Amino acid sequence: MGALVLIPAYPYTMIFVFSCIGIYISFMYGRETNDIYFSSLLPIKKSDIVLGKYLVVIVTQLASLFISIICAIIKNTLIPNNNPVGIDANIAFYGFGFIIFTIFNLIFLSSFFKTAYNAGIAFLKALVPIILIELLIEVSVHFPKLQWLDGTSQELLVKQLPILILGVTIYIIFTMWSFKISTKRFSEVDL
Repeated sequence: MGALVLIPAYPYTMIFVFSCIGIYISFMYGRETNDIYFSSLLPIKKSDIVLGKYLVVIVTQLASLFISIICAIIKNTLIPNNNPVGIDANIAFYGFGFIIFTIFNLIFLSSFFKTAYNAGIAFLKALVPIILIELLIEVSVHFPKLQWLDGTSQELLVKQLPILILGVTIYIIFTMWSFKISTKRFSEVDL
């Protein structure tokens, strides 16, 4: 999904939605193949099953961001500042991406591990807030006071750095909190 930043005039925050959809499909496939049930039959703790799913999600999200960063560097070198639809692929964009992934992890994963089966309901619960936040991000850069979020010049990138730091910090803290919630909920699930 990260390569979507190469498309001109595209709402780039959709990259994060598509990554979340990929994670959801992975969980649906796991449900259909009884992955959680099979894993619970192994001689491992229930918390290890949750940890395994979290690692898959985190690696998927970080890989999507990494690929997107490489493609954004290529795009910004060839065609800088060319996204009339919404936010450019810049430092603020990636900070917001971490925040979107945080909201998804907190809602989707903690909801999923209530039952370890209902991935669809958990995904719908997470989809609504991340879509609303993505719309807010894409629209906000069209307001004059927030246009500094939409550039890729050196000056603007330095100004956007606190958003990236905040996004990464929020991602780490709340994903760890989500893991604790999910582990507690999954320990109470009777498979």
